[in-house]
Amino acid sequence: MAKRKFIYDPETLSYKEAESSSKKWLMFFLAGLIVGVGAIILLLSSPNAYFQTPREKNLVRENENLKLNYNILNKKLKKIELVLNDIKQRDNNIYRTIFEADPISDDVREGGYGGVDLYQNLDGYSNSDLIKKSMKEAEKIEKQLVVQSKSFDEVVKLAKNKEKMLAHLPAIQPVENKDLKRMASGYGWRIHPILKTRRMHYGMDFTAKTGTPIYATADGIVKHAGWKPNGFGKHVVINHGFGYETLYAHMSKVAVKNGEKVKRGQIIGYVGNTGLSAGPHCHYEVHVNGKRVNPINFYYNDLTPEAYAQLRKLATEENQSLD
Repeated sequence: MAKRKFIYDPETLSYKEAESSSKKWLMFFLAGLIVGVGAIILLLSSPNAYFQTPREKNLVRENENLKLNYNILNKKLKKIELVLNDIKQRDNNIYRTIFEADPISDDVREGGYGGVDLYQNLDGYSNSDLIKKSMKEAEKIEKQLVVQSKSFDEVVKLAKNKEKMLAHLPAIQPVENKDLKRMASGYGWRIHPILKTRRMHYGMDFTAKTGTPIYATADGIVKHAGWKPNGFGKHVVINHGFGYETLYAHMSKVAVKNGEKVKRGQIIGYVGNTGLSAGPHCHYEVHVNGKRVNPINFYYNDLTPEAYAQLRKLATEENQSLD
C-alpha cells in the first residue's frame, strides 16, 4: 500500500493530503496533448496561413499588386469613357450639325455591347469580378472608339464635300448690280408685260443695256446653251450639282456651249431682248431639286446685309415683270 503524504496549509492552519506527482503529470500531459492535436488540425486545414514558401509569398505579393493595378486601370478607363462621351456630344451636336448630318444614336455607338458573357473563362478566381469588370469596360470603349473613328471619317468627307458644295451653290447676282438699280421685278405674282395677265413670275429680272455681261452664279456644267421655243429666247441653264440649277434668259448672245464646265463669275452670255421680253434684261431663276425657288435667298456672297435688305424690299414690290 502506497504511503500517503500530508502537507501543512498555513492559511487553514491544518494538514491536507498532498496530490500525487503522477496524477499532476498526467493532467499536464493530457492538456498538452489536447493543445497539440488542435494545433495539428489547424495547420492541416490551412497550412499556407502559417508556413509559406518564398515562392508562395511572391505569388501572394504579386496577386495583391495585380489587384491594385486592376483597380487603377478601372479608374483610368472611367476617365477615358468620360472624355469619349464628351467627344460624342461634340460630334453629334457640333460637327455633324454643321455639315447637316444626322447624329449617331446611342444604340449604334454602343456597338452591340453586352449580351452573352464572353468572359466565363475568368470565373472561379479570387479576383474574377474585378478582372471581368476591366475587360468589359475596355471592350465597351474599344467599340465606341471604332464607331467614333468612322464618324470622324464621315465628317472629314462631309467637310470636303461642303467646301465643294459651297462653290457650286448660287451665291451672286447674275449681272453687276452694286447700286441695286438694275433689279426690275422679283419672284411672285406679277402682270406679264406681253400677255397682260397676272401670272406667277418664277425668277428675278435685272435690267441692263444689250451686251451687258451675264455671269454664272456658281460652279457647274452647262446643261443648255442656245434657243428654245419656250419664251426664254436665247438662254443658258447650268447644272451645279447637289440638286441646284440656274437659268439665265433673253440673252443677245450665248458665250458657252453645252457640257462646258464653268466657274462662278465666268461670263456665260450677254443681256438681250430675245423671246417673250418687253426690253433688254436678264431673267434669272434658281431651281432646287427641280423646284423653282426665290433667287433672293442666294445673293449672300456679293451683298452687305444692308444692301441685301434693300434688294429684298425691292423684290417684294408687286409690279409688271419684263417677261
